[in-house]
Amino acid sequence: MVELNELKNPVVLFDGVCNLCSTSVQFIIKHDPKKTFRYASLQSDFGQQVLKQFGLPADELNSFILLEEGKIYTKSSGALRVTKKLNKLWPVLYGFIIVPPFIRNAVYSWVAHNRYKWFGKKEACWLPTPELRKLFLDN
Repeated sequence: MVELNELKNPVVLFDGVCNLCSTSVQFIIKHDPKKTFRYASLQSDFGQQVLKQFGLPADELNSFILLEEGKIYTKSSGALRVTKKLNKLWPVLYGFIIVPPFIRNAVYSWVAHNRYKWFGKKEACWLPTPELRKLFLDN
């Protein structure tokens, strides 16, 4: 098990059975040529450890969570912080951080609530290819 205080890279926690979430992780990997991020599903032992440590319910699967420098950023704040470290023009999206969180998170929550209906759900968590496994903390 990885110790949270030993992490050097930011970690993206995601719903491993959600098609939208898995596709988002694949998008981040594609646009993260420096391999800055590490990943874990919220359903994994590591994901559950993070939820517990930060006092979040074990079934808190409706949120994208970024664990960075000992802090967690959820929902739109976490997603926007990730864009800052991507290549090409994606960091421009971080500008949406000026939108008040209650507005950003209302939109985020609406999409999260409907994600299975719109994008589907897997029977099991998405598995990365062997070459990407080293980026995942829940192997």
